Amino acid sequence: MLARLIATLTLAAPASLLAQAEAPPIPKTPAGAPSDIYRSAVRIEAAVQVPDYTTPWNSGRFGGGIGTGFLIGENQFLTNAHVISNERRLLITIHGSSKKYPARVKFVAHDCDLALLEVEDFSDFKKVPKLSFGDVPQLESQVRVIGYPIGGERLSVTRGVVSRIDFSSYSHSRADQHLIVQIDAAINPGNSGGPVVQDGKVVGVAFQGLRQADNTGYIIPTPVIRRFLKDIEDGSYDQYVDLGAATFPLFNPAMRKSLKMEDNGLGVLVTDVTKTGACDGTLEPGDVLLSIDGHDVDSGGQILLDGEKVDLNEVVERKFAGDTVALKWQRAGNVIAKEIALKTLPPSRMYAIQYEKKPRYTVFAGLVFQPLDTNLFAASKFDDVNVRRLYSDYVPKGLFTERQDIVVLTRIESDPLNSQLGGFDGLAVDKINGTMVKSLKQAHELLNPETAPDYFVIELFGANRPIVIPGKDVAAANERVRRTYSIERLSNLTE
Repeated sequence: MLARLIATLTLAAPASLLAQAEAPPIPKTPAGAPSDIYRSAVRIEAAVQVPDYTTPWNSGRFGGGIGTGFLIGENQFLTNAHVISNERRLLITIHGSSKKYPARVKFVAHDCDLALLEVEDFSDFKKVPKLSFGDVPQLESQVRVIGYPIGGERLSVTRGVVSRIDFSSYSHSRADQHLIVQIDAAINPGNSGGPVVQDGKVVGVAFQGLRQADNTGYIIPTPVIRRFLKDIEDGSYDQYVDLGAATFPLFNPAMRKSLKMEDNGLGVLVTDVTKTGACDGTLEPGDVLLSIDGHDVDSGGQILLDGEKVDLNEVVERKFAGDTVALKWQRAGNVIAKEIALKTLPPSRMYAIQYEKKPRYTVFAGLVFQPLDTNLFAASKFDDVNVRRLYSDYVPKGLFTERQDIVVLTRIESDPLNSQLGGFDGLAVDKINGTMVKSLKQAHELLNPETAPDYFVIELFGANRPIVIPGKDVAAANERVRRTYSIERLSNLTE
């Protein structure tokens, strides 16, 4: 259920932040006014601070924007995760009032772009209607999108028709795919987190649009929303489980014949099984998956669920860690059936943008080391083939089983001790003093022993020679670099 970097989808990102203003309490809805649903949709102003992965010791840049949310329960406002990502201050305003209420994040799920907020004082919201959820809207049915998009300050309401129900990418994390509903109404900056309503019930949350098309927007449907709300019932969000198996369509008649498959349009080829994943030790590359939880899998990897053809992973999407899923597959002409327990796959977050986390790093004699992830990859634009291979193979080839982090020499802050080390930045670290580097923390410990060795020898992937630093000169170099570049802390090993 992982996808690599998404170029075509754009979030309905927040617009500019407005100044706080004092105002009277929320007014009552006058007779003949628009539906009470409008009063349930709130305007969210977010002040944010984005980490700086190029100079990780810096605090990062400040910014802000506008999004939308809506009331679903007692002091529970639902919105998009990308509206409040990296937030430092949140203010909520209700339709018809200019008073701003301080709010805080209660739960956030970046993998499905949802968040739940609460205000510090809910007393003024007691009479605001709480919205309830409906089902996935049918194709060709009409919906209303309610929010605060750019182009004005007041509430905006647009109408659209459901044109597609699909299993596709969520651009907030750049690594996750879930059920989506496409509508022919634009989802603009500021619309993010707003309710999409049909027959008085919420059928989705507006969250992203498509750059290459006009009037094409996407909403997060209620199965994804309900799963998020159920997940947080125990007081924490545990993320999605993963089948841990990649598949490939089986349309080719010759391929089907070689696998001893009937020409019935069923079955999809298993191409990869992730180490330590839910299917590890059960499925094997070359197996043909025939059904999942009793739903026949067609040769394109689709199943019929709730009257719609969706990706087979939609079955897994609706389950939680510890739940089981029944698989049936064919191997060497024999049909095998078995139930497996589902679980999360933490290493897969390598490919997801991270939020609310400080960059990890360690500085050694002006050499800056950081763990490779998508945030760093996007900020540094590595062109070394070894770094790119380590990144792309981290989960598929199971590199995470031997290296918790891929440590990269990201930059060299100039100092007399490292003056001859040009061309080494942007390379991944293999060994330090003969020991394979498995994590940033270990690298930091190897570079900062109680007693410094005569020389520190750092071996890099793809380098024609190692970096050699005299041990007796490191302490003085660290102090010079710290003062010269105003680095308050020479390391941060925790997120």
